[in-house]
Amino acid sequence: MTTFSKKITLAITGASGSAYALRLIECLVAADYQIYLLCSSAAKVVFDTEVGLKIPSSPDAASQFFIEKYKAKAQQIIVLGKEQWFSPVASGSAAPKQMVVCPCSTGTLAAISQGMSDNLIERAADVVIKERGQLILIPRETPFSTIHLQNMLSLSQCGATIMPAAPGFYHNPQSINDLIDFMVGRILDHLGIEQSIMPRWGYHK
Repeated sequence: MTTFSKKITLAITGASGSAYALRLIECLVAADYQIYLLCSSAAKVVFDTEVGLKIPSSPDAASQFFIEKYKAKAQQIIVLGKEQWFSPVASGSAAPKQMVVCPCSTGTLAAISQGMSDNLIERAADVVIKERGQLILIPRETPFSTIHLQNMLSLSQCGATIMPAAPGFYHNPQSINDLIDFMVGRILDHLGIEQSIMPRWGYHK
């Protein structure tokens, strides 16, 4: 059985931007991370709508689906159901110290900021916060209401990184994929994962 020294939790919610999540999974697999993947029901609808991807409803079938899609190692991608309370991500003694919510709906943002923990995504984020781990949230909404901004401020004060899905244009993007890579590259930078998909400021491809 393959063992992984690097583990991360990746949650995908119903905000627009499923392509960011798919590219991030690809990069995390390439970096040899084991991924605990949490995908909300709304996220599955968005996947189908935005990229025509139909994710199996069973966590085991979904795990195999992503492993085959990304040619990952056995057990490298583990999809968890929203009420698998005995999974590692639900406990501070076992959860990875790093978690990304990409994209992050404003509903999930609100629930995490209030410590709701009504489903596994919210509980996993709550665990990372209480264990003083690294939580990165990628909200995709416009405009942000005062409520959204207050929730972001609250989470930022708790140590979370708020990284809105707002790609830059200084690298002269030639395609949508270039814009996706801009955001995913920034996420990888904050996770401390070496990346070459996004050129640095002052450098060219």
